[in-house]
Amino acid sequence: MRALVILTVAASITLAGCGSSESKNDKNTVEEKPMVDIEKVNARSVPQMAQYTATVEAFKTNNITTSTPNRIKRILVDVGSVVSAGQRVVVLDNVNIEQLKVRLDNTEREYNRAVQLLEIGGGTQQSVDQLKTELDAARRQYTNMVENTVLVSPINGVVTARNYDPGDMTSAQPILTIEQLRPVKVLVNVNENDFAKVHKGMKANIKLDVYGDEEFTGTVALIHPTIDPDTRTFTVEINIDNRDERVRPGMFARVSLSFGEANHVVVPDRAVVKMSGSGNKYVYVYKDGKVSYNKVELGQRLDNSYEVLSGVADGDNVVISGQSRLADGAEVELTNKTTQK
Repeated sequence: MRALVILTVAASITLAGCGSSESKNDKNTVEEKPMVDIEKVNARSVPQMAQYTATVEAFKTNNITTSTPNRIKRILVDVGSVVSAGQRVVVLDNVNIEQLKVRLDNTEREYNRAVQLLEIGGGTQQSVDQLKTELDAARRQYTNMVENTVLVSPINGVVTARNYDPGDMTSAQPILTIEQLRPVKVLVNVNENDFAKVHKGMKANIKLDVYGDEEFTGTVALIHPTIDPDTRTFTVEINIDNRDERVRPGMFARVSLSFGEANHVVVPDRAVVKMSGSGNKYVYVYKDGKVSYNKVELGQRLDNSYEVLSGVADGDNVVISGQSRLADGAEVELTNKTTQK
């Protein structure tokens, strides 16, 4: 029995000694460094293209209506009709014109009579002045009624809306809407930092979703002189000749303006790390066996790369794979050691 106890104690001591040795070995084990791929990046000339979205608008829009309510006799065009400047498009009831003409003629006779009386000393200047005022008002009313009886288009364009039929009384809505389609225009809001770069006559490339990758050329025609303090942008009007009228109001447009070129570092898109929960972007830069976590300001996307405006220098080595195990200042091992040379 005594021998059995001695054997048990000895075995316990032996096991305890083994456990202590294994623990020491674990502590002395060196953790493996993360393995990463790096790539050397350089500055190069990058075209400075700014992209905008807009909706195509008619160059001019005219609403054909009357200054006073009247009944419509005839509408001479319909939606889709092509019209010319000065063309008759609507005829209204002229029943009131004859009454206004009679009133105008009577007022003119009374005025002439008052002038004659004044010349022979049988009237007063006050009467002449009063009748002159009434005559001017009658002429304006008659002229206005004539102009509002036969309505003409002030522009070359296309009828895009018709809100009444013959026999209707006009009210708040215009009778017709006519839009000029040659040219058409797009309005884009440009960042105030580019205010000095935009000038009248500069060209713009325009793509319309309906026509895929086909490009149309536009010209800057108007630059609004003030900056919107809320958005820090200013409005630029770009005209498209549209000789074949393929571009129509309401189409969705993607507009590109070129502001020359700049020398910036370009990094592979695989090097860019997005900070979750924020819009910040980072790139790990490798140097002397360690990586630094650099916040970057990105410019344009260039195929499978990004233009970098700040945060990475010309000639830096950036990590392009293995970022998930990294932290700022971490020591790393390279899988492609020749890349950094």
